[in-house]
Amino acid sequence: MGDDSEWLKLPVDQKCEHKLWKARLSGYEEALKIFQKIKDEKSPEWSKFLGLIKKFVTDSNAVVQLKGLEAALVYVENAHVAGKTTGEVVSGVVSKVFNQPKAKAKELGIEICLMYIEIEKGEAVQEELLKGLDNKNPKIIVACIETLRKALSEFGSKIILLKPIIKVLPKLFESREKAVRDEAKLIAVEIYRWIRDALRPPLQNINSVQLKELEEEWVKLPTGAPKPSRFLRSQQELEAKLEQQQSAGGDAEGGGDDGDEVPQIDAYELLEAVEILSKLPKDFYDKIEAKKWQERKEALEAVEVLVKNPKLEAGDYADLVKALKKVVGKDTNVMLVALAAKCLTGLAVGLRKKFGQYAGHVVPTILEKFKEKKPQVVQALQEAIDAIFLTTTLQNISEDVLAVMDNKNPTIKQQTSLFIARSFRHCTASTLPKSLLKPFCAALLKHINDSAPEVRDAAFEALGTALKVVGEKAVNPFLADVDKLKLDKIKECSEKVELVHGKKAGLVADKKEFKPVPGRTTTSGAAGDKDTKDISAPKPGLLKKAPTAKAGGPPKKGKPAAPGGAGNTGTKNKKGLETKEIVEPELSMEVCEEKASVVLPPTCIQLLDSSNWKERLACMEEFQKAVELMDRTEMPCQALVRMLAKKPGWKETNFQVMQMKLHIVALIAQKGNFSKTSAQIVLDGLVDKIGDVKCGNNAKEAMTAIAEACMLPWTAEQVMSMAFSQKNPKNQSETLNWLSNAIKEFGFSGLNVKAFISNVKTALAATNPAVRTSAITLLGVMYLYVGPSLRMFFEDEKPALLSQIDAEFEKMQGQSPPAPTRGISKHSTSGTDEGEDGDEPEDGGNDVVDLLPRTEISDKITSELVSKIGDKNWKIRKEGLDEVAGIINEAKFIQPNIGELPTALKGRLNDSNKILVQQTLNILQQLAVAMGPNIKQHVKNLGIPIITVLGDSKNNVRAAALATVNAWAEQTGMKEWLEGEDLSEELKKENPFLRQELLGWLAEKLPTLRSTPTDLILCVPHLYSCLEDRNGDVRKKAQDALPFFMMHLGYEKMAKATGKLKPTSKDQVLAMLEKAKANMPAKPAAPAKSTSKPMGGSAPAKFQPTSAPVEDSVSSTIEAKPDPRKAKAPGVSSKVKGIQGKKVPSKTSLKEDEDKSGPIFIIVSNGKEQRMKDEKGLKVLKWNFTTPRDEYIEQLKTQMSSCVAKWLQDEMFHSDFQHHNKALAVMVDHLESEKEGVIGCLDLILKWLTLRFFDTNTSVLMKALEYLKLLFTLLSEEEYHLTENEASSFIPYLILKVGEPKDVIRKDVRAILNRMCLVYPASKMFPFIMEGTKSKNSKQRAECLEELGCLVESYGMNVCQPTPGKALKEIAIHIGDRDNAVRNAALNTIVTVYNVHGDQVFKLIGNLSEKDMSMLEERIKRSAKRPSTAPMKQVEEKPQRMQNISSNANMLRKGPAEDMSSKLNQARSMSGHPEAAQMVRREFQLDLDEIENDNGTVRCEMPELVQHKLDDIFEPVLIPEPKIRAVSPHFDDMHSNTASTINFIISQVASGDINTSIQALTQIDEVLRQEDKAEAMSGHIDQFLIATFMQLRLIYNTHMADEKLEKDEIIKLYSCIIGNMISLFQIESLAREASTGVLKDLMHGLITLMLDSRIEDLEEGQQVIRSVNLLVVKVLEKSDQTNILSALLVLLQDSLLATASSPKFSELVMKCLWRMVRLLPDTINSINLDRILLDIHIFMKVFPKEKLKQCKSEFPIRTLKTLLHTLCKLKGPKILDHLTMIDNKNESELEAHLCRMMKHSMDQSGSKSDKETEKGASRIDDKASKAKVNDFLAEIFKKIGSKENTKEGLAELYEYKKKYSDADIEPFLKNSSQFFQSYVERGLRVIEMEREGKGRIPTSTGISPQMEVTCVPTPTSTVSSIGNTNGEEVGPSVYLERLKILRQRCGLDNTKQDDRPPLTSLLSKPAIPPVASSTDMLHSKLSQLRESREQHQHSDLDSNQTHSAGTLTSSSSSTTNIDDLKKRLERIKSSRK
Repeated sequence: MGDDSEWLKLPVDQKCEHKLWKARLSGYEEALKIFQKIKDEKSPEWSKFLGLIKKFVTDSNAVVQLKGLEAALVYVENAHVAGKTTGEVVSGVVSKVFNQPKAKAKELGIEICLMYIEIEKGEAVQEELLKGLDNKNPKIIVACIETLRKALSEFGSKIILLKPIIKVLPKLFESREKAVRDEAKLIAVEIYRWIRDALRPPLQNINSVQLKELEEEWVKLPTGAPKPSRFLRSQQELEAKLEQQQSAGGDAEGGGDDGDEVPQIDAYELLEAVEILSKLPKDFYDKIEAKKWQERKEALEAVEVLVKNPKLEAGDYADLVKALKKVVGKDTNVMLVALAAKCLTGLAVGLRKKFGQYAGHVVPTILEKFKEKKPQVVQALQEAIDAIFLTTTLQNISEDVLAVMDNKNPTIKQQTSLFIARSFRHCTASTLPKSLLKPFCAALLKHINDSAPEVRDAAFEALGTALKVVGEKAVNPFLADVDKLKLDKIKECSEKVELVHGKKAGLVADKKEFKPVPGRTTTSGAAGDKDTKDISAPKPGLLKKAPTAKAGGPPKKGKPAAPGGAGNTGTKNKKGLETKEIVEPELSMEVCEEKASVVLPPTCIQLLDSSNWKERLACMEEFQKAVELMDRTEMPCQALVRMLAKKPGWKETNFQVMQMKLHIVALIAQKGNFSKTSAQIVLDGLVDKIGDVKCGNNAKEAMTAIAEACMLPWTAEQVMSMAFSQKNPKNQSETLNWLSNAIKEFGFSGLNVKAFISNVKTALAATNPAVRTSAITLLGVMYLYVGPSLRMFFEDEKPALLSQIDAEFEKMQGQSPPAPTRGISKHSTSGTDEGEDGDEPEDGGNDVVDLLPRTEISDKITSELVSKIGDKNWKIRKEGLDEVAGIINEAKFIQPNIGELPTALKGRLNDSNKILVQQTLNILQQLAVAMGPNIKQHVKNLGIPIITVLGDSKNNVRAAALATVNAWAEQTGMKEWLEGEDLSEELKKENPFLRQELLGWLAEKLPTLRSTPTDLILCVPHLYSCLEDRNGDVRKKAQDALPFFMMHLGYEKMAKATGKLKPTSKDQVLAMLEKAKANMPAKPAAPAKSTSKPMGGSAPAKFQPTSAPVEDSVSSTIEAKPDPRKAKAPGVSSKVKGIQGKKVPSKTSLKEDEDKSGPIFIIVSNGKEQRMKDEKGLKVLKWNFTTPRDEYIEQLKTQMSSCVAKWLQDEMFHSDFQHHNKALAVMVDHLESEKEGVIGCLDLILKWLTLRFFDTNTSVLMKALEYLKLLFTLLSEEEYHLTENEASSFIPYLILKVGEPKDVIRKDVRAILNRMCLVYPASKMFPFIMEGTKSKNSKQRAECLEELGCLVESYGMNVCQPTPGKALKEIAIHIGDRDNAVRNAALNTIVTVYNVHGDQVFKLIGNLSEKDMSMLEERIKRSAKRPSTAPMKQVEEKPQRMQNISSNANMLRKGPAEDMSSKLNQARSMSGHPEAAQMVRREFQLDLDEIENDNGTVRCEMPELVQHKLDDIFEPVLIPEPKIRAVSPHFDDMHSNTASTINFIISQVASGDINTSIQALTQIDEVLRQEDKAEAMSGHIDQFLIATFMQLRLIYNTHMADEKLEKDEIIKLYSCIIGNMISLFQIESLAREASTGVLKDLMHGLITLMLDSRIEDLEEGQQVIRSVNLLVVKVLEKSDQTNILSALLVLLQDSLLATASSPKFSELVMKCLWRMVRLLPDTINSINLDRILLDIHIFMKVFPKEKLKQCKSEFPIRTLKTLLHTLCKLKGPKILDHLTMIDNKNESELEAHLCRMMKHSMDQSGSKSDKETEKGASRIDDKASKAKVNDFLAEIFKKIGSKENTKEGLAELYEYKKKYSDADIEPFLKNSSQFFQSYVERGLRVIEMEREGKGRIPTSTGISPQMEVTCVPTPTSTVSSIGNTNGEEVGPSVYLERLKILRQRCGLDNTKQDDRPPLTSLLSKPAIPPVASSTDMLHSKLSQLRESREQHQHSDLDSNQTHSAGTLTSSSSSTTNIDDLKKRLERIKSSRK
């Protein structure tokens, strides 16, 4: 039982893994109970078992496994994390459960699989189960099939993918195992239940018996659609709903489902594609041309067999189709025609959409072949054309079909109509838009009147089908003229029609009336959206309401029909322009007189032709009155105008009468139902009078009224032809002027451009300049609507005229066509049917280009030309291409039929001659422009090959191809390109050029689309492979395109598509998807109206800017690329005007006006952070260059595109500097209003400005500097803090400009530098400016030096980085510069420092040449004689500071910064340099006497400081007496980040008052915890750590001993300190700033704290010690590894030396060292080995081996050996190269030790080191080859042998032997004489004596230079005994000196302090850099800290000073009376107690 009890105690998860089966069984049982109890699916408990679930199911013991399976099932069902285990668990189930004999196990296994599917892991489960089908064990196969079957049965075919299962079915049916075959049969039946006959084709090849059995089973299945019985988690609500409905007896939901479920799987999808092109007979193309019909038949039969394959692989079938088409069209043998048609059918069925590109070629041929009467031929052709129709769209073949409709042959007409009828059945209301329906109806209406009955019947059937598909409302307008009988026939046919899509299509028709509008443009052809345009024009609100109102059809203009117009409405037919609006026969004069007499007074009619003008005038007045009173319906317009035209008619001589007459005409036209017949009577007269000075205006009014009544297009055409058929130039020019205005008032809809153009050309050729001018003005107005394509018609005009036209166009550019004000209202009130008023005329507005005359060029594309283009000789090919270009150029606009040209041009796209490829591309560009939107039909056969050219290796060819593709896309929109697999096939090609160009193109186009075809998903797998392409550019382009793909496909689909990738790729791609998800742009908003079809019907988004939120859409997501050619329909403008109440600009003007109104900087959340991350992660170029290269500019452009307005960016990156000035002006204007935006893009703005610094143009530079001044002023007001990234990519370039020759610029740059100090710490500016002093430009050097002086003067020595010493040495170098200005600047700067810092300067600047030194001294003397400004300044500053401190917090925030900048300016403006007044250092300005004499009654008065309410952070703390008010500027205030605030707070950390210290620590913690603020601490780390361990020491020595203090307080303080440190050491960049000395003291403090037994006794003490432990680990890991190793070595050395130190202490230090040794393999490369080895060397010097062995513990020696051994192991022989810092290596034990180790390791590794050579020699081998050594020794012996150099030679030999003690010089001495040998030995001995004698005096005292002396009131550590390494005693003077120092440190009196030499010189040889313990200076700093608290000034405590203990103590002024002060302070303290 012993065993038993063992495992019983284990936790559950361990039991589950136990090797005893009983233990596991018990574990699984308990786990099962636990799983059943856990209610929360996200409970952390689940995660414990994550790795064990696989073991649950694969347990080797069958009994245990059963229990495991039960537990696993519950786990999968309930655990949130279960999904992660899918793969491993299911594969475990398949391999280890399905083969079990127990049925229960198998059941549970299947249940687990199904449960995984339920938790959305279906794909993974299915994958594992399909893998299981390949298993050898039939049991497993059967179980896998059964599981798949159950899954399918329960979850349905939407969840379980059938394709992969169907793929393996035939294989399963062939299995030898009956069980497998039976199970396969069951699953086949289950699959059939879901997809019905789609399963037949894939199974057609299985054994016929099996197939028969299956058929029998299939028949038995119920016919109803199956429904899933089990749902995924995400669908379970749906399940609940279903149940409710079923219980309620309703099956609505189910009914809805049917529709979704049944057509879900297409058999075609389940099939494997077959490749047939390669299988064609070799001689196929010869045979098909053969003369004998039998041979042709053979060829066709071979094809027929191949195309019977139900699914064909995509390929280039062009030649095959061409051959078949030829047979169909030309072959005389009808049997072969039928056979070829069958082949085409097979191809179309097998290729589906991929056949679409050939449809256009074949359809006309087949339709024309219907002239054949033979039924089998007709049937074959019908099948072929029907199959072909399914591969394309009606839109694409409409032109070919319509062309055949006019054929004279009745059979062709009949069959075409029948084909149209069949085609319509496949359409829905949305795929059969009005624009398509209209031409078809027009053609069919001709057929219903045909003489042949079969033609009529076919036409009736087609119209009936159309009626059924789109509903009566849509078709009726086209049937207005059809008589009742025929109409009934159509309706009768319509009722018989069975639609392919079921009744749905018909039902939806009415509802869908509006629906297709927004997205339809791509398919709908020119007039696609007219209906909606008219609906929406007058009453914009309507569009939104219409669908909800379910209006019966297009609403009638939003107003009820006026009674008068009602009669007309029904009968109006809709046949285009010739249809009159008011049809009126021409009446004879008599009838007119009769009608007129009814409505006019009799006198009026009599006086019409009176000879007295007054009577005529009176008559006119009466006439006018009568007209005004008449009712519209009663007004006989024609009669009235005929009366007016009656003699004298328009020849009236009196202008008053004439004016009245014309006015009456206008009235009649406005008030009556004015017909075109009436108009024709008067127009001639009006045109005649239009040029009249007095009557002209009235004539124009009348013409306008007529235009309103009869539509402008008709009126204009009449007026123009009349004006130009007569000679009066005045009339002509005025007519043109009238037309210009009329177009503006009526809009451009419906105007016949062709007619105008010929008239305008006539006008342009007129001799009268007024006519020419008017014509040009008219062209200007037309340009507003037509766009640049208008110019094409006038290219052959004279240059002078052309330039005038261009000037007019230029004027119009940027203007928008005004919204039409006339021509709408009348028709809307007259109640005309919507179609009437809108359709035909609107056409013009929709697509002006369609009105341009198009030429038919197919006859010019002769077969000779085509063969020329394909000729072998490239010159002939070029000729052919030239001819084509000429044909297109000449035709300007062409019709889409271009014969064989596409195939010919396609061949040239892969021409070997690149020049021809480019020429072809240019032709294709021309072709796109010439053909317009009709080019669509050529996208598949010509457009896609252009994309292939994007893969060309030549840059210019690729550029041309891209331009061509863009030109095409502009005409076609993107839908055609994205449909089908063509694009994905291109992307699949592994050509890096093709990929990057294509992806770049897609990234540009996709964001502008509102919707894309589903085929876009096919590109995704290739996109993913591009993300991992070898080529960096491809990867980048793919990443750029990713968000745009996601924008259309959604994240889920994209993520799902990663499923097929390898696991490693998948993770990478998913990470990129996550990133793209964050940057994913929104889809362009659907425009508020139906998108008017721009020229070339380009994709809807082209017109985006007219959508309602114009500004937003343009400036943000969509970069609309306005195209001046896009005309804008007036309907659009009026519509949008209604919505927005403002005019919408034309495309051209968009750039100028609309864009600019939005914000110029777009705020992208986290944009800046992301850019910084990218730069850190080296994903983008770091902004660092000497001159900016193109890639930097491009990168900046890309980064800006997302957050800078497009138009501004164009200005910013324009090649012309004036645009840069414009951009800067705009940026200045927007600076105040867009603060957020400016700050969000600050990094980019600054980078762009650095580019401007490299411009040569001064005006840009001045403007840029002006902007920068304003910018930095704004930033300081906003209290922004410049990030490191912004600073480093801007300041160096700004500093370049400080050396400009122009004074103004230098001044500006200095002013900017001054302002920058308010947003970026001066101490960080310092290194940048210091770098500037190294420039070659002397002006720059001088200015930078001056700037450094100003910084030091304003901010004190703290700004000098990295240390004052280094900085000043660098500055001092320039005193010897050859340029006078630089010398002066350097001297002045050092004098400034002298004024601040006194004599210490000389120490800091190091050794100068005598000349330089004398110059400096001279300058200092001179500056001392000048009238002192310094004291003045001090006085000024004081009150200012006091006031700052006492004022409110806000002032405190800005105070120091403002103070500083004013001082900085003062410093800059002072011409003289203040004298170096030797003032009392601030630390000693306390009035101690007064405090001392006062017997503790008065509190220490502190300056008034700001009180912050921090109660919410801390509960009130009891403060021990005496109370000193805590001062804590709040840390947010640090945002201005003047170093002073930080210094001040750090100084409080070391405060003796616990409360103050806690507050300061809290504030620092607040900063450290915020990543963005943490860098503010940079540069202050040492200072902060010193303050911290001072506080630790204070607690240890003072607070812990203080009885009065609550121990809770101390614990709170400890936890604050430790918390702070942990925060600090988590930020690696800051942790690395800690220097060795400081780390040493910190570790000392922390280890002491861990060993403090007093803490352990406190209740929370253990917690504190645990935290310290954690902190120590953090310090070891995160600090600079060199520094911490060094610190630990020194600390170990000190702890071993100090007698008072406990062994426990040393042990802990060694543990730290061991931990460091463990980290070494990872950190070795970042460590400065030379320094570490120096430290080890010093250690071994102080503790030679013998001494270490005497230690009580063996740990130290082991530690050291382990460290060295690890270093040796990691570095190998190279370690010996790292002894550079050790001076006399021969003294060093270390080197010998390392050599031994190396040798040992060499021997170990089996290197055969020469046994004779001593250990040193092997090292010599490492260092240099033996040959070198021999040469070297030979050289030395040569010297010894020569008379002159013998001494030198001996000295060298001695050195050599000393250095390489093991070196073997025997061979050299062996060959020489005995005398020579003894001479050499004697010489060496003499040298040794000499040297040793000198070196005897203290070479090195054995004491460590870093002695640990604790400076706190009670000194604890004592000085260890001092022994010398040589074993000699050292003279007493050394000890006396030491004692003095110690006394001085501990505050005891020394008699002669001033003579004391600097500390460093005593403690160590200067050669060894001392790691001076930072404590050495701390005490002398205490008073300074206190002072800094009072002054709120920069604490002088600076990390640089912690390095040299000498700096502080040597300055006599600062050291005087320290002890005295100390004593007095002590006395004050004690008297207080």
